[in-house]
Amino acid sequence: MTAHQITLETMTPQHLSGAVELSRQVGWPHRREDWEFMQSLSHGIVAVDNGRVVATTLMTPYGQDGATINTVIVDASIRGRGLGRRLLEEALAQAGERNCRLVATPEGLSLYEKLGFVAVGSVIQHQGDVLPVNTPGHVVWGNDCDFERFAELDRAAYGHDRSLLMQYLQQLAKFAVIRQTGKARAFAAIREFGRGLVIGPVVASHTAEAKALIDYLLSKNQGRFVRIDTHSSANLADWLGMRGLASVDSGTAMRRSLGTVKPAGVAQYRTFALAAQALG
Repeated sequence: MTAHQITLETMTPQHLSGAVELSRQVGWPHRREDWEFMQSLSHGIVAVDNGRVVATTLMTPYGQDGATINTVIVDASIRGRGLGRRLLEEALAQAGERNCRLVATPEGLSLYEKLGFVAVGSVIQHQGDVLPVNTPGHVVWGNDCDFERFAELDRAAYGHDRSLLMQYLQQLAKFAVIRQTGKARAFAAIREFGRGLVIGPVVASHTAEAKALIDYLLSKNQGRFVRIDTHSSANLADWLGMRGLASVDSGTAMRRSLGTVKPAGVAQYRTFALAAQALG
């Protein structure tokens, strides 16, 4: 039997085929394009065993004070040997003094708690084939002139600077927008992901705006497979179910704070749907 010779390496594009195989092993729908998107935003770490990628994790920084820890996967054949903890400790070392967020599976919850994360709620995954939906009249497609405002609203809602994420989404996504006196006051993005499309982030000042934005995007994609991840506090599960997007899974939202936790920007804005579970 070949001995395990596991080394930790910085993730590069050459590791992505192995990362795709790992995500398929755990039932995730991520395409290579989805991994490329996340890797381009993040500091990635892989564990390599005799040339084969056997574990991954990413630390996605948002400015100097925020980050998410995500895509933590360990090959089934070598679990229980502390490899996941090694990768997480390395990712947290790279995060430095940033306050970190993640979405935990039940299997990972205990480890994250040991590393200083605390539960702050839950994230619900909704998906399905979109049923017929009326198009709200006060929602329109955004344009290039809106993107500086979108980044401003996202920062107000999320509490950290995600300008780089928003720049990438500008190239990958389409945006629905609600305007007031010509200025964007709420927005939602939709892009290709996994088996179909994903909606997020959705940033608005109240639930009615968020629902209108989501309905607009759904109305343009009836019959297509769409996913959306929401915080349970948004209370959108039943409403999304009536649009064909059933609740299929959930995870524990967790946070690890080393410095001062800043309030989520301007109080009247909130994130009703995540850009992705990995990205917050």
